[in-house]
Amino acid sequence: MSAELAGSVAVVTGASRGIGAAIAKRFAAAGASVVLAQRGVSGDAGAVVAAIEREGGRAISVEADVADADAIFAAAERAFGTADVLVNNAANQSLVDFLDLTLDDWTEMLRTNVAGPALCIASFARRRIAAGGGGAIVNVGSIEGVRPARGHAHYAASKAALAQLTRAAALELGAHGIRANLVVPGLISSPTLETDWPDGVARWRKAAPLGELGTPDEVADACLFFASPASRFVTGAELAVDGGVLAQAAF
Repeated sequence: MSAELAGSVAVVTGASRGIGAAIAKRFAAAGASVVLAQRGVSGDAGAVVAAIEREGGRAISVEADVADADAIFAAAERAFGTADVLVNNAANQSLVDFLDLTLDDWTEMLRTNVAGPALCIASFARRRIAAGGGGAIVNVGSIEGVRPARGHAHYAASKAALAQLTRAAALELGAHGIRANLVVPGLISSPTLETDWPDGVARWRKAAPLGELGTPDEVADACLFFASPASRFVTGAELAVDGGVLAQAAF
């Protein structure tokens, strides 16, 4: 246990598995009371809450879409008080060739990956301002917001938009003491990734100067930095957690 977030309340969206679950556990270990928000499509936020509680932390889960931002933050207030930290981690990631993308594909991707985080930021910020200001927003982007992959045009575009949303939030909310920053993960390990996509993993390891995949815990540590007082004079910034892939020459 550490004390970087002692006494704070953190809302983490998409927190039932993978990166989101790691963030929730890391924040709880740092002293935050954590609200795990999930749409209920996959994962098990209840198991994450139980794991946090076994370690002496405090957490609840809320089944809500990111578009229902007010419901998420109202639940946080009922359980723990006004949220001090928001992590926008929930995301849609589907594989569709560019010429096959439909309006529905674009609408769902941008709704979840851009509009949802924007609504959560606004709901969070209104409550922080009413409470006297201050607070930290951490958005979880992707290196595809800089370098798109085939079949991910809609996803890459959404993550590029999330980067600009982060800067806009930093610009407009800074006067209230609210910071907004972006963590940019590269390829992050999962239980089935190497089995499901061995050629992609091999290409990644060849491209990454550090030669490895990232882990959810490594992304969580970057999010903790932006959420904690250690980054108190940092806003509108991006931190790549990609083993150095973005440092590689493109030619």
